Amino acid sequence: MNPVEPAGAGRFAPSPSGDLHLGNLRTAMLAWLFARSTGRRFLLRIEDLDRVRAGAEHRQLADLAALGLAWDPEVVHQSARIDGYLQAVEELRGHGLVYECYCTRREILHAPTAPHAPQGAYPGTCRNLGEDEREERRRGRPAALRLRADTDHFTIRDQLHGYYTGMVDDMVLLRNDGVPAYNLAVVVDDAAQGVDQVVRGDDLLSSAPRQAYLAGLLGLPAPRYAHVQLVLNSEHRRLAKRDGAVTLGELVRRGLSTDDVRDALLASLGLPAGPLEAALAVFDPAALPREPWIYHGELTGDDGAGVLRGA
Repeated sequence: MNPVEPAGAGRFAPSPSGDLHLGNLRTAMLAWLFARSTGRRFLLRIEDLDRVRAGAEHRQLADLAALGLAWDPEVVHQSARIDGYLQAVEELRGHGLVYECYCTRREILHAPTAPHAPQGAYPGTCRNLGEDEREERRRGRPAALRLRADTDHFTIRDQLHGYYTGMVDDMVLLRNDGVPAYNLAVVVDDAAQGVDQVVRGDDLLSSAPRQAYLAGLLGLPAPRYAHVQLVLNSEHRRLAKRDGAVTLGELVRRGLSTDDVRDALLASLGLPAGPLEAALAVFDPAALPREPWIYHGELTGDDGAGVLRGA
């Protein structure tokens, strides 16, 4: 496979499963700053292969625009790109790198794994089944398609974390309901859109080696990675609804302006308040905080302006 657009873009790729919370908005802001500070285009991709909630995409785009994030046209939807994912699977199949898998998630979770492999890593149960065994299992359960990996680890270089070696297993390419898997879709889309810079939360750092390895098998360039610190709640866990006002809409309803929210997020990054162009003028990835921002879910001030509190 070959990229169909020239390289030179960053991206933000939300799933339209609900409203963006402060952590999502902060990551989107960072992806925009990284891209614009390096002369790249900034693209939006809606990853709608799985969970979609009515109205969520519209609210997500409105929130990003309200904070001053401008993106290059057009917004791409993964649901419109199924043929490209299937083509990639067929290319891998042509090289003998695809096999059928009939395992359930429960079976994988409880199966013995190789020494030092994390729980949930695919143990290769269906990798070497004979045709008779495959035929028998087909009668009981539709098959997912997995990659036949020839390594169990791969190393990438991250702009913020340095060299990082992560696990590679026989990842799912096509689920047993026919839906392309996340890792495959991301790799194909980034190459097709000319994305050569991926900025996202560091909870996804462990997926980068898998994706870079898969890109190599497809003859595609791996992007430059920068996995940024998350926003956590006061218990140092990822933000959730139970943490109170965590979305732009909720904070505005409680008296904050969109500028207040933007400025608080910029302050959490050590950047000046005001339009994003002012932050862009002084943006330096090397100066970014190396610890998560802890959001306490509090507002201060009683005049309707208020500020977000974080640490």
